[in-house]
Amino acid sequence: MKNLVRDAPFGQLIRYLTANRFFKYPEEEPDFQCPTSYTRSQTPSSHSSRPSSGEFANKGKQEESQGSSTVQVNESDIEKIAEGPITSQKVKTRPLPYTGDGSHQDAELALEKAESRPIAPVKTGDGTILVDWYSTDDPDNPQNWSQKKKFWTAFLMDLYTFVVYCSSSIYVSSQALVMTRFGVHEFKASLGLALYVLGYGIGPLIFSPLSEVPRFGRNIPYITTFVLFTILALPTSLVDNLGGLLVLRFLLGFFGSPCLASGGASMGDIYSPLYLPYPVAFWVSAAFAAPALGPLISGFAVYAENWRWSQWEVLWMAGPVFLLFFFFLPETSSSNILFNRAARLRKVSGNEKIRTQSEIERQGVELRTEIIEAIWKPLEITFKDPAILFVNIYTALIYGIYYSYFEVFPLVYPPMYGFNVGETGLVFVCIIVGCFISMAIYFSYLHFYLIPDVRRNGMRPQEFRLRPALIACFGPTIGLFLFAWLANPSIHWMGTVVGCTLYAVSVYIIMQCIFIYVPMSYPQYAASLFAGNDFFRSLFAFGSVLFSRSMYLYLGVGKGISLLAGLSVMGIIGMWLLYFYGSKLRSRSKFAVS
Repeated sequence: MKNLVRDAPFGQLIRYLTANRFFKYPEEEPDFQCPTSYTRSQTPSSHSSRPSSGEFANKGKQEESQGSSTVQVNESDIEKIAEGPITSQKVKTRPLPYTGDGSHQDAELALEKAESRPIAPVKTGDGTILVDWYSTDDPDNPQNWSQKKKFWTAFLMDLYTFVVYCSSSIYVSSQALVMTRFGVHEFKASLGLALYVLGYGIGPLIFSPLSEVPRFGRNIPYITTFVLFTILALPTSLVDNLGGLLVLRFLLGFFGSPCLASGGASMGDIYSPLYLPYPVAFWVSAAFAAPALGPLISGFAVYAENWRWSQWEVLWMAGPVFLLFFFFLPETSSSNILFNRAARLRKVSGNEKIRTQSEIERQGVELRTEIIEAIWKPLEITFKDPAILFVNIYTALIYGIYYSYFEVFPLVYPPMYGFNVGETGLVFVCIIVGCFISMAIYFSYLHFYLIPDVRRNGMRPQEFRLRPALIACFGPTIGLFLFAWLANPSIHWMGTVVGCTLYAVSVYIIMQCIFIYVPMSYPQYAASLFAGNDFFRSLFAFGSVLFSRSMYLYLGVGKGISLLAGLSVMGIIGMWLLYFYGSKLRSRSKFAVS
């Protein structure tokens, strides 16, 4: 618990205010013995400071004779070490081979189960020492955390994501009362939802790439924006003019946004690739189900009290979650952890040539340039890689249709079936039901098919993860057509609910597959790519909130929804093309990892 609080924003703040007198790291303790590999003479020597190919070979034979699994170094990397200085390339490890007998684990699990072995840092030709983990089971490595600590961290991210997404649609129940209070029409009142969505689409383009800068890590963008989100929830509940309300709603979305993109990257920090789909699935469910719960949470309260009630609920949700974040959210970025470890080792050893790989790569680069490059990266990859461009456009379409439900439900259930505001909010429960059904389907696929297949055959190309989406991509089209033509007073309202549920089931599976596919192709840009995807989704959702009501009024609910269903057919074609030709597209990309 002490280490958890130490690594959380609260512990880091106390360390900063007390000049590191409290919540010390091992390197700062008086009895700390600095590893000799970080204190040896720094005179460059191709023989004394760097292991030779023979030394690597002998070491490998010794470990083989012990019958334990080891991480081996590629021969090409050995040659690079022997040839001279390494200033911008990190020695990479080759994962353990799969034997095909079904009894082994993936590379990460094999490392975790192996006995502890020290990890010698790589020394370059100019004497620079690249900081690494002390051993294969180093407790500071997020991949080595206990399952309880991993679960707690993922749970906090899910709570954070739920609060931010729920706060978007929780306003919907207040929309009619906002119209009455400020004397405006539907379009201006709907801006309270639309601008919030726009804000959380723009925010990740700035904050999420910053989380990939080692000196910042994940927690600084998280906590600084979340405290502003929580504070702004108070004036949003008290404001008494429409202009102020809309500005504050935009700022709420903007400052609540980092988790919506970086959350998936945080999951990847702590879970091995084989089991990553499970925590990502819960994160996606928090993001997908929360907007559906918003109108339900506020519907009856707003109907009984006033329009402000929904905004007070935002504050009541955000406050406790922020406190949990502040005191108990550990840093998950390994780059940031090693960056800070390098600084402590330099101080305790007096060796100024101790550096991290990221410091060497960014040597001579100004912080401003580093930030600009990080922000530009998601847009650059999106527009230069057709696969990512399609993924972003498709998720934007299905996500925008989801948000158009907030405009079409009031046009269907109150006038056609006599529902009040609270009862209309209850219809959104079908999205939650669809989410649970799709999770059961997807988890069964993981447990009975994907994981056993990986254990038998090893990691297949990333496109293999899109297989469930090849079937699910038909669901949005079918579900939308069902809703469109069953929305009729002469037909029971359950027919439209079935269409919405089918839409929710299929969209959840599609998004789950996409959110695994993207970071597998671009692991080093995971947060940036999620930010780009979130921007596209939010931009279309922003537009759909504004244009969908007019579209439904002019075309009718049946024709309006049918138009969106027809557009979703393009996603079917695109998903199958991505599955068969995605690897060729990635081979032409300078960003992707094969």
